[in-house]
Amino acid sequence: MSRYLLIRIGQSLLAIWGIVTIVFVVTRMLGDPAVLLLPLGTPDSQIQELRSSLGLERPMIVQYLDFLSHAVVGDFGLSYQSFRPAMDVVLERMPATAILTASSLALGAMLGAATGFAAALARGRFLEFVIMCLALAGQATPVFWLGILLVLFFAVELGWFPTGGWDGPASLVLPTMALGIFVAANITRLFRSSMIETLSEDYIRTARAKGLMPRTIFMVHAARNALIPVVTMLALLAAELLGGSAVTETVFSWPGVGRLLVQAIDSKDFPVIQAGVFLIATIFVCINFLVDLLYTLLDPRIRLGR
Repeated sequence: MSRYLLIRIGQSLLAIWGIVTIVFVVTRMLGDPAVLLLPLGTPDSQIQELRSSLGLERPMIVQYLDFLSHAVVGDFGLSYQSFRPAMDVVLERMPATAILTASSLALGAMLGAATGFAAALARGRFLEFVIMCLALAGQATPVFWLGILLVLFFAVELGWFPTGGWDGPASLVLPTMALGIFVAANITRLFRSSMIETLSEDYIRTARAKGLMPRTIFMVHAARNALIPVVTMLALLAAELLGGSAVTETVFSWPGVGRLLVQAIDSKDFPVIQAGVFLIATIFVCINFLVDLLYTLLDPRIRLGR
């Protein structure tokens, strides 16, 4: 078990290093931030002076090694726009993203579990066909397009909710619906498949032979075991949403990490981009590691490599 954990920890650290290295290289390909920060027509001497103060005139390998040595302790320098520590700028946006993630997962899990359960029980009937068509449409519909439709109908036409930004709990409804529908579509299809597979197991047939009530068989014996892959899916979706759903946050002007990164890319704010991606990568890798650890507890054969 300890060997398995050490291997997974090493793989996780290697993944984080690879991601931040790629981001470092890509951000250097976006252009010269010194040119963007200064007004048009600025003399070359002032541009060079700013590049020197930002450390951009040094060789790339020197910049990279300096970047890694500071990234280990969470220091990504000062934001080029706000002149504040880049990690602080990212962390102050994380609560908004966490709230949106939690509400979207809650809505998606409840809706997806209910519809997936109904589809499994109605296997081969028209209700299953309708539910699976809706789930497929939910997965295929771009979240940004769905978000725009929600804004046009509920915010512009009906005036029930704000069009974007943060103006109290009402502002959370539309982005939660947009992401929650996407989550529900994934959970519906997975839970249906898992329920159908579980209902074909020998212990379910044994429970039926014993004369147990169908409700007891479905709710107690089948649903609990069918939820195992669903929990895994929710954990992965949580990592994805916590990383900042950039498109949704941009559509709804939500003050989260995703929208911050879009703005940072547009302004070539390298420190904020690097800090944001580092935080997202760390969250994603940590949640995946916890999911892998959970699997080893549920099935010892995994850690034995069988």
